[in-house]
Amino acid sequence: MQQEAPGSAVISLLVDNESGALGRIIGLFSGRGYNIRSLTVAPVDEHGLVSRVNIVTTGTLSDIRQIKAQIERLVPVSRVVDLSSEGPHVAREMALIKVVSSGEPRTEALRIAEAFRARAVDTTASSFVFELTGSSDKLDSFIELMRPLGLAEVSRTGIAAICRGSQTIQNN
Repeated sequence: MQQEAPGSAVISLLVDNESGALGRIIGLFSGRGYNIRSLTVAPVDEHGLVSRVNIVTTGTLSDIRQIKAQIERLVPVSRVVDLSSEGPHVAREMALIKVVSSGEPRTEALRIAEAFRARAVDTTASSFVFELTGSSDKLDSFIELMRPLGLAEVSRTGIAAICRGSQTIQNN
């Protein structure tokens, strides 16, 4: 029997915005040994009663199906969609990247930031904080280029994802 190759999945959930809801979701992952590579959560309705959770995880297709089925059984969860398998979706991440440098490395950091369309949101005589939005791969590439130029600190938001076109998480 051939083994499935592990892959990455973007799972979006709609959950009741109540105390302990996120803890139950995370507990499901940790209790079964699944890794969360990225996690974002925020209220998405006008009254703050429903939150959207985006989780990036890895596993075989059967692992992902099992994760999705187990999440669907949790009480605060009203909808679960594996965006990776449902069709085209948009996924973006934001990062703040601090570079501490002077001289030629400082000039090079600015040049690379411009090429990546990163925005300097804080500048001092010896440092920059760049804001960059895009795919995780784009952020990874920018961060790697900043390492030899004085990369000092990175803060990332995690993936925000949504279906493309007229399809929504509610009608998926």
